Amino acid sequence: MEESHTIWIEKYRPARLADIVGQDEIVERLSSYVKSGNLPHLLFTGNAGVGKTTAAVTLAKEFFKDTWQRNFRELNASDERGIDVVRNQIKEFARTMPDGGAAFKILFLDEADALTTDAQSALRRTMETYAQTCRFILSCNYSSKIIDPIQSRCAIYRFKPLGPEAVKEEVHRIAGREGLTITDSAMDAIVYIAQGDMRKAINAVQGAAIISPSIDAKMIYAITSTARPDEIDELIGLSLKGDFEGAEYLLAQLLHERGIAPNELINQVYRALIKKDLDRSLKVQLIDHLGEADFRLSEGASSDIQMEALLARFVLSAQNSAEKMR
Repeated sequence: MEESHTIWIEKYRPARLADIVGQDEIVERLSSYVKSGNLPHLLFTGNAGVGKTTAAVTLAKEFFKDTWQRNFRELNASDERGIDVVRNQIKEFARTMPDGGAAFKILFLDEADALTTDAQSALRRTMETYAQTCRFILSCNYSSKIIDPIQSRCAIYRFKPLGPEAVKEEVHRIAGREGLTITDSAMDAIVYIAQGDMRKAINAVQGAAIISPSIDAKMIYAITSTARPDEIDELIGLSLKGDFEGAEYLLAQLLHERGIAPNELINQVYRALIKKDLDRSLKVQLIDHLGEADFRLSEGASSDIQMEALLARFVLSAQNSAEKMR
């Protein structure tokens, strides 16, 4: 694959545990396993793009060195959710002996929370049976969907969303390698759209870099189809002032001219609302309206009608709140 066509999230995936940013405590604990030469079963849990897969792959590389590809296998449980994937692919890998003098092999099961309960029960038995020759690393977004017998057999690592400084550090490193110039406002925009997800941040930078090596905030928001924070504040402000027509006009611009997805807009409004200094009762009502609109959209309701109705509820709630305070 040509260098210019490489997906950056793969091109710049850390090759060592020490290169993983924003998860210092977890990296330190995983490094201690490498030093001791032993490894328990592990359960990685956390949001997307926070380093779970990278941690599993780099851990295998540091354990097995040159033979890591023969002693490590990655499977995605969301591809095949049933019990057959455990009985066939997982069991077949776990039962064979390690290669190159390694004490054990590692099987990394990504999105393990997608496995059915029966498949997880079969996996538990496989983990017991082949514990001498194979270690399991399970990755999931929701640990509550993993059955207790599996959780109790694993050391659990909870990956936190990456902080702004960690995202900026990695983006600066990539920008230096690629010869990019990123303004401070663009860096703030990258942090805003990433929400702790490094994949989102890197994809946004690569998308903008295709257009120009000089990246500003406007490019980042356009590439990611995201509203600027000041536009969200304006939308909320117009609604709370009772200016339904003004809010409606801005909403139409964001949805139809800018192509921003209704669910994304709801998420952005939520993020802005929880930071606003509003009357507590009013804030509770507004968040409740957001939840109702989000649910109705997920059930297939008309996005235009639901978003207009959301603005109407905001206007009415603000008016009722103002009347109560008189």
